[in-house]
Parts: sequence; structure tokens; C-alpha cells
Amino acid sequence: MCGITGFIQWSGDLTQDSQILVRMTESLSQRGPDAAGTWISNPCAFGHRRLSVIDPENGAQPMIAHDEDDVYAIVYNGELYNAAELKHELEIRGHRFRTHCDTEVLLESYIEWGPGCVDRLNGIFAFAVWDSVQQQVFFARDRLGVKPLFYSDISGTFIFGSEPKALLQHPKVEPTVGPEGLAEVFIIGPARTPGQGVYRSMKELRPGHAMIYSRSGLRTYAYWKLDSHVHEDDVDATAQHLRVLLQDTVERQLVSDVPVCSLLSGGLDSSALSALAVEYYKRTGQGQMHTYSVDYLGNDEHFKSHAFQPGADAPWIKRMVEELGTEHHYIEFDTPELVEALNASTLARDLPGMADVDASLYLFCREIKKGATVAVSGEAADEIFGGYPWFHREEMLNAGTFPWSVAPDMRASLLSPEISEWIRPLDYLGDRYAEAVREVPKLRGETGKQAQMRVMSYLNITRFMPTLLDRKDRMSMGVGLEVRVPFCDHRLVQYVWNIPWEIKTTGNREKGILRKALEGALPEDVLYRKKSPYPKTHNPSFLNAVRQQLLNILDDPSSPILPLINASKIREIAASPEASSNLPWFGQLMSGPQLFAYLSQVNNWLKTYHVSIK
Repeated sequence: MCGITGFIQWSGDLTQDSQILVRMTESLSQRGPDAAGTWISNPCAFGHRRLSVIDPENGAQPMIAHDEDDVYAIVYNGELYNAAELKHELEIRGHRFRTHCDTEVLLESYIEWGPGCVDRLNGIFAFAVWDSVQQQVFFARDRLGVKPLFYSDISGTFIFGSEPKALLQHPKVEPTVGPEGLAEVFIIGPARTPGQGVYRSMKELRPGHAMIYSRSGLRTYAYWKLDSHVHEDDVDATAQHLRVLLQDTVERQLVSDVPVCSLLSGGLDSSALSALAVEYYKRTGQGQMHTYSVDYLGNDEHFKSHAFQPGADAPWIKRMVEELGTEHHYIEFDTPELVEALNASTLARDLPGMADVDASLYLFCREIKKGATVAVSGEAADEIFGGYPWFHREEMLNAGTFPWSVAPDMRASLLSPEISEWIRPLDYLGDRYAEAVREVPKLRGETGKQAQMRVMSYLNITRFMPTLLDRKDRMSMGVGLEVRVPFCDHRLVQYVWNIPWEIKTTGNREKGILRKALEGALPEDVLYRKKSPYPKTHNPSFLNAVRQQLLNILDDPSSPILPLINASKIREIAASPEASSNLPWFGQLMSGPQLFAYLSQVNNWLKTYHVSIK
């Protein structure tokens, strides 16, 4: 995993801008702590920070290839899980390789197949290739958007990077936010509309999309979309196919030249991946698997069961560690650490994020990094298989909005009247929801429950899942840890997309078909355990700390958030014990404490990034 950045300019001598490129590249040092490289050859300036995972001795970037007088250059962030097959095919076609890294495989794939190479890739990636023959730069992002890629096209200069911070180092990119960006932060956030960069001059390449930048301008297109068709396998065949797919995916993603571990919460998804990984390690003689879990000081005392979080994880983690025989690492954090990490997690995202859910993941990844460079995570299974409560509760299915965007009227009321009039938050939310529903690839003749669930699945895969993938990428890469997400394998996602809802809920259980597919791989009690989401702190000291932090911000007349919000409304919420604790705000985990923490993150973001509103 790495960080990439650069700019393209068809006129002028870019060597005069070498220090700009160096600053852009260095801003991504946390994504690639092992090496740095830059390359300037008009009209391109490419920068790269490297986290060495495959062939650490080689594979430096930017990587350059010469074919007689033709020049190709690549900067690449990601991992190809079918690199061996691609390399074999390319060697048959006459290509010769100098390294064992997938960067060279990707570059040679482009040289052989041009932009069509993306159709052959299995992996997570964002990359740019300079093609001197076509006089163009080709960009692509993986199908599900695991790896990020932002860009700005300003006054004849095209600027790109893995994170907004890299683009903001270029003098043409200003930290300006307009009405759409504010609506993203205050009514959509911490989710983000696909393609939205929040900053006025910035966009993000959408998942499954590619773009070509040439002298004639920019062309963006989708190279992959979910395809709706009739599912012909019965329950048993579906479960068997899923088992084979998942096992192949996990084994591909365990390939590494550096230590790999697994995140283990004791839930279905992480337990399944850990079990498949342990079985593979035993079969291939790779020794003992290391697993990691996170919890919070005082959670055993303060945890209260509810519909979204029915049970604590700790006993189930112990159950799986004993079952699998892994070398387990229990990581625990206290409230002061969480509050302090809110700022670090904002800097890692370049935007306000999921409050303590971000902060705890940042701290968790920082601890894991001490013993491993690559981790495997169960992210995305709930979006793909329909695990969240909003797949199963009629009032949420029929809400007419994103089911995780709870209480939009309350959220809108937190804005100052002037800002609310300017950005029209509820209209913006309604437009983004309608836009998402229009995109759903419908199946001819499909009606009723199955059609309804297809819409819900699409919303989750394309609107909610990217929020969690953003979180996972920024928090892990913020400390130089690579996290792989096997449930995001595009073959798996495409297959599950068309499984009828009655098969997905086999046994009248959420994710029933996944449970059936994993029979024999997990103990029965773990296999049929009720879903519990990523753990959060239940310690009231966190609520007290973030509420006071926000009140201090409201008391400071220099706080940049003040002109944007209805401070009296927020003080009213802070003064109400019930609202402070249980106020619905975002998703399953985020209520009153997370609202206070989020608004503090917004203020810190505005101040640190010198954001101007216009």
C-alpha cells in the first residue's frame, strides 16, 4: 500500500515546480513510511510514498518502462490479488520482468492492453499511468472504492492524490468549501456522496471508474457496474459457491512478504475470515496466526444491550481465540486517549469523520502496526449480505431516505438560519437519495419485496459501504498499516447482488446464506450469533468529555464553526441528559456523544485547514 500524487500540465517547464511535487509527496508520508520517489518529465510530475508489502527490495515508484522510444510511467496504490496469473499471461505474450512486485505487472498490463487492462484486475487499487504514445494519463480506481483517488482540474493543471491533503499542497488548490460541501458535512456526513470531494475545487474518482486526461481534456467513464440478472442456483448450490469464492478470496489476500494478522471481534464476519486464514496457514505451514481485538476501559461495567448492539464482544473473542489457537492481542483504550485521537483522525481523513469510531480505529491500527504490516478485516459483509437492522425493519425500509441518515430535521435544525437557507440541507439530502435510487440497475419483471431489497442493497453498497471503507483506509494508512477487505472482492459482491432475498435470509436469519456457507468452519454458537457492530465506548466519561469540549468551543468567539451553526439549539441538546445520551444521529452507533464529537471535529477541521466558506 502506498500514497500517490502528482500533476499534469501541457505547457511550461515542470522541473521548476519540483518543490511543489516534493511537498505533495511528503504530505502522504504516513501512507508510505518505507520509501519516497518523484519523477518529472514534461508534462507529468508524479510522486509516490511506499509501504513495502510485496518484494520490498524492488518495486520502487514511480516505475518507468521503455518500449523502444515510448515511455510509460506509473504511480500505484493498492494490491493485485491475481498478479501471478497476469504475470504468467504477459510472459507468454513476450513481456519480461525485472521484479516480483505487482506494480510492474500492472504497468506491463497497461502496456499490453491499454485502458482495457482494468477489466482483468482483481484487487484494490488507485493508479495513474503516463502513456507517451497516446500522450495521455490514464487513471483508474478499484470496483468497490477500497482505495481513494481525489483530483482537481484547475486552469490548465490537472492535480491528483490519494488524499485531499496532497492536493491542498498545490498552490492552485484552495481549501474553499461551497454550499454543496457544507451540505455534505452537515446533512450527509460522515457519509459522502460518490464523487464529492467536499472542497469546492476537488472531486473523487468514483468506484469502478476510470478517466483519461489528454490535451483535449478529461474523459471519465464507468468500466464496471453491478449487473442485475436472474439467480439460478438453489440454496445449497448458492452456499457452496459462496464458500468456494470466499476461501479463494481470503487465500489470495493472505499473500504477502511481510507479517499478516486478522482483526477478530468474535462476530460472524471477522471470525469467518480468521478461521479461513488459520486453516490456510496450517495447510501451507506458515505458523501461528496473530489476531487483534479492541475494547474500552469500563465497557464491561457500562455496556447496555439494545437493538443495534445486542451483546458484548469480549466473551466471543475469547471463544474464538480458544477455538482457533491464535496468538491474540487484546487492545484497550480509555476515554482521554479517545478524545485526544479525535484530532488525529480528522487529520487522517482531511475531513470530520465518524468521531470516536474513527478515533478508536486510528488508535487500534497504531497498536497493530507495532506487530504487523498487513491486516485482514471483515468490513462490508453487512452491506453485501443485508446484515444491518435497516434491511429488516419496515419503518426503515420505507423511510424514503437513507436509513442511516436518521433525524434529518433535527440535523438541519443545528444550522444557523443563514446557512440553512443557503445550502437547503433537506432538499440536498432528498436530491442525493433520489439520485441514488435512480441509479439502481433494476431487473426486468422484478417487483415487490425482492425489488425493494435490491434498492436497499444498492444504497448500502454504493452509499454506506464507502463511508466505512474511507474510515478503514484513512485510519489504517494514517499509521502505515495496510488493511485488506476480502468481502469486497468484486466477484463475491456481483454474485451476492443477485441472490434473492429469501435465499439471503435462509433459516429466517439475517445473512442466513453466509451462515450456511460457513457451516463447519465456525462453532455453531458463533455461526448463529446475533450481529454486533464495531465496538464503541459505553463509558459516560466519554459523553461528559466531548460535551464539555464542544461547550468550550461554543464559548470561544473565535471558533470558526460558530457562524455555521445554531449554537442555542446545540446548547439545549447538551443540557438535556436524555438528548445527550440517546439522540439519534447517524447509523447504528452514533448518537448524542458522537454528535458532540463530530461538531468538535468540524471546528478543528475548519481551523486547521484554514477553510474558507464561499
